[in-house]
Amino acid sequence: MKAQEGSVRRALKPTKWVLACVLMVVWAVPFVAAQVAFDADTNPELASQFIISPQVSAQHYMVSSANPLASQAGFDILRRGGGAIDAAIATQLVLNLVEPQSSGIGGGAFIVYYDRLNDKLVTYDGRETAPTGVSDAMFLNAEGQLEGYHQAVNSGLSVGVPGLLRVLELAHQKHGLLPWEQLFEPAIQLAEKGFPVSGRLHYMLEHSRGLREQAATRAYFFAPDGQPWPVGHILKNPEFAHVLKRVAAEGPDAFYTGDVAAAIVDAVQNHERPGTLSLDDLANYQALERSPLCGQYRVYTVCGVGPPSSGTL
Repeated sequence: MKAQEGSVRRALKPTKWVLACVLMVVWAVPFVAAQVAFDADTNPELASQFIISPQVSAQHYMVSSANPLASQAGFDILRRGGGAIDAAIATQLVLNLVEPQSSGIGGGAFIVYYDRLNDKLVTYDGRETAPTGVSDAMFLNAEGQLEGYHQAVNSGLSVGVPGLLRVLELAHQKHGLLPWEQLFEPAIQLAEKGFPVSGRLHYMLEHSRGLREQAATRAYFFAPDGQPWPVGHILKNPEFAHVLKRVAAEGPDAFYTGDVAAAIVDAVQNHERPGTLSLDDLANYQALERSPLCGQYRVYTVCGVGPPSSGTL
């Protein structure tokens, strides 16, 4: 997820000093970027509305994300006595709602966590994994040639086993301070009451062909005339709120097993171009704790997530 529409919240209330970074959720500022033109069907993660952020600082804690509603959710969790992992979870869940094109419970994440009190750095791997039924010929057409990006992505074949909820669960078990269910409250409230469509979300919808081709996404993201909901339109997602309530009360098993898992598998296997995702794939997914990958840059030791992530060093 690229940084844009960033929002930072600061406070002076003393708290335990820990730092967590969920890749695609929390990052440092400032940043400088330039406008880039792109085809959203071939480069769906490039940010569409860049801004230049001023340098900011905080004495005790800070949350920065790609949407102010998500930043506010994380900030409120810190203010209630939560730790960095708690804030990162609340931030991520709201990001899922307000910019689902970039992150969410249908995908994966990496977490870099530093506990200053114990001077310990640890990383967690919640990357999506390939279903057990994949093959080396799955993206070849009848002539044995590679399919185009659009044809491959907009199909059940490109659906991996999502890892986000499992890695959030693992990190929370290790480092969480507030109860798991409390971290879902901001996203549930926004999903039920509605949130304003951001400029970035509108831009992504305007330039995406794939979402118009699927009935469920067409009904949610687009007006009856086929146009994407305008910036500021209040969009509600009660179905997402229902799933979050289940996961908040029952844990990630409510997502990886049972009727929710069955609905996911059914959507993938009954797609016009079906994939191989199975109930066993979902039930057997496991997030992993890994040793960080570190290297020297001048006087600094720079650390991040090792394989299977990309771009750490």
